[in-house]
Amino acid sequence: MTDAGRFTCAGLDESNAPALAALFERVESGCYCSYWHFPCDKNAWLARLAFEPQENRRELFERARTPPRGVLARIPEGTAIGWMKLEPAAQLPKIYEQRVYRGISGLGAERAGVWTVGCFLIDPSFRRQGVARALLRHGVELARAAGALSLEALPRRAEGVRDEELWTGPLALFTSEGFAVVHEQSQYPVLRRNV
Repeated sequence: MTDAGRFTCAGLDESNAPALAALFERVESGCYCSYWHFPCDKNAWLARLAFEPQENRRELFERARTPPRGVLARIPEGTAIGWMKLEPAAQLPKIYEQRVYRGISGLGAERAGVWTVGCFLIDPSFRRQGVARALLRHGVELARAAGALSLEALPRRAEGVRDEELWTGPLALFTSEGFAVVHEQSQYPVLRRNV
């Protein structure tokens, strides 16, 4: 139990994938945490969101068969209230192919032992209540148990943005949990911590 017993965190697997899918549906997100795995361009992604979100949902259940893929926070009734994507960097090459990270020395998906925090989704009713912090702490434990050597985070540094725009997590969360900036660049620093 976390936060005085109000919610628990666990790695995503087949048993809790339906609760995670319900969270995406409740907040009306057709992504189902599939963007980093989607092989086509942004226009194709927008078409997928508009016309085939059920494909993203199907892929979520498929990925849940081979944990660990991330961490889910649930209240005692079983309802999912938060999600953090966490996978080996090698499984998320699309993140490192983004324009802001291309060409950074020593950064890329093919690094043994490096895991990447891909994104967060917190139910709006539970934001700013310690859910993201609990997800991150559980993710560190999960990655360590799976043999990770370090975790990487790619938060956006920006003033005055809404919570839902910080989908890669707030910078302050990572720095307060032992992540250090290893590459400084305007709005998109790269952070890392050993596990």
